[in-house]
This record gives sequence, structure tokens and C-alpha cells, in this order.
Amino acid sequence: MSEFNIIRDYFTKATQHTILSVGDDAALISVTTGNELAISADMLVAGTHFFNDADAYKLGWKSLAVNISDMAAMGASPKWATLSIALPHADKHWLSEFSRGFFACATKFKVDLIGGDTTRGPLTISVQIMGEVPHGKAIKRSGAKVGDDIWVSNTLGDAALGLAHLQNKLHDSLQLDDGYIEYCLHALHIPRPRVSLGLQLRYIATSAIDISDGLLSDLGHILTASKVGASIYLNQLPVSAFISQHLDEKQMQQFVLAAGDDYELCFTAPTSANGVITSISDHLNLKLTTIGKITVQQELIVLDCNHQPVTTSKTGFDHFA
Repeated sequence: MSEFNIIRDYFTKATQHTILSVGDDAALISVTTGNELAISADMLVAGTHFFNDADAYKLGWKSLAVNISDMAAMGASPKWATLSIALPHADKHWLSEFSRGFFACATKFKVDLIGGDTTRGPLTISVQIMGEVPHGKAIKRSGAKVGDDIWVSNTLGDAALGLAHLQNKLHDSLQLDDGYIEYCLHALHIPRPRVSLGLQLRYIATSAIDISDGLLSDLGHILTASKVGASIYLNQLPVSAFISQHLDEKQMQQFVLAAGDDYELCFTAPTSANGVITSISDHLNLKLTTIGKITVQQELIVLDCNHQPVTTSKTGFDHFA
């Protein structure tokens, strides 16, 4: 297959928000009056971000979902994406499954694929995402205030356990049953960007970030940008029943505090907003949990059930560590 046949056969679909899409020298989009354009990009590389034999459908979904998650963290509505992909060879079955997963995610979150590029090379997937947010209402990392509560969505650590299972890195004491393994692998491979939550938080959250590299690492980005500190409590972290019952303090740090791939939102908000956030949780049927407070000291402290500091040796994933 030629490069142009690949684009035509697997990556050309009808669009919803686009004036001119795939097939020209550039796409044409029109931003809704009163909105700003939010833009982000992510790269997934075989052997670094996913296994070389990763399921193509799941990889297609995840490659777009992790970018949509960035829009959610900004309180933006995702609308457009570009896809640039390097392929070792043109495998029709792989391309069919990858594009099916990609467009399943695009359809779910109403995103148009509007352009990109293909080339031969080591399997690498680069996605740029664009969305709209009302002027001046994007949720930034730099807005956290002393006294704000720190919140996270859903549960943490399941995807990390799924990855450790695939890598055969789980200690013998951590025996996962088949049902929980399936749950963890689904969390790892089919993350659900919290777009609806991000939209609800536009006028409530003082800062937000999606948890991609680990809670401590990503919360640390908020603290650096906002020039504040934080205290979080191990016993308040939202985790599955298995993690709560079977992981010790060291394993909690490994899988819940410092592991990536959760793609949940971590956000801050004043205590006065607690009632509204509880209502949002009920409306979305999504668990939202306070895990700590923003503090004036510019450091991140993890406290155990006795409010004693916990030593943390690792904060999250680093591509160059």
C-alpha cells in the first residue's frame, strides 16, 4: 500500500466541526465565537509507552484518549485531532484494528481527525489534540490557593497493577484474581478521559491536571506552577478494595502515588465548593475524593494514618530517568 492509500483507506472519515479536513495541504477549522483554542500533543513509542505486540484496537483508543484527557484537565471540549504515525510496514489487519480503536474513541468524544502524516520507521504514534474553552475559563495548573482542598476522580493504581501483571513484576504475595486482572488491564488499555468532569469544573476548580505520570509527580506540577505546597493523606486515597486490603505502605507508593496511566483528574478547589463538587459527583456517577490540602510551604508531604510523614523515594514516571 502507498502512504496515500493508507490515509484514504484507514484515516479518512466524515467530520463534524471542520470546514476542510483530510486530503488537502492543511485543514480548516473555525473556533466558536467567545472561545479560545486549547492545544496539546503526545507521542507514544513502541517499547517505551506500549509493548511491541500491543493490541492494535486498544492502542488506537489509548493514543487518542490520553490526548483527550489533557483537554479534560483544561476544562476544554475536545474537537479536532491530527495523527502522525511511523510504521515498520503496512500491515492491513493492524491498520484496520488501530483505526477502528482510534475512531471508536473519536466518536465517543466527538473528535474530528483532520490531518497528519504517515511514514516508514519504528512504530511511533504522535497525536495533536485541539479543543475549545470559553475565553478566560481554562483551568490552569497555576491557580491553586493555600487552603484549597485537593481532589481526585475515581480510583488510583489499578492501571499500574495491570502493567505490573503484564511485566511479571508483581510480588508473589499479590495474587490477582481473573476478574480484577481484567479490570486492571481495561483501566490500562482503555482509559476514560474525564471530559464531562472537566467541563463541570470550569467555574469551580482553581487548578487541575490529569494523572498520567503518577499522582505525586503530576500534583507536583500544580504546586510548582502555583508556588504552593500540599499535604496529602495515604488513608484518604481512593483505591479499589484489593489495593486497600493487600498493599502495604511501600506498595501504595509504588502503585498509587508514583505510577502512571491513571488518566484521572487531580484538581483543587476552595472548601466552600464541597457541596457543588458532591453534586457533580452524584450527577456524573463518578467518585470524587478529597485527599489533602494546599499549604503555604512549597513542599509536598505525604502523611500516614497517624499524620506522620512518609518517606517517598519515587514520585512518578520520567522518560529520561
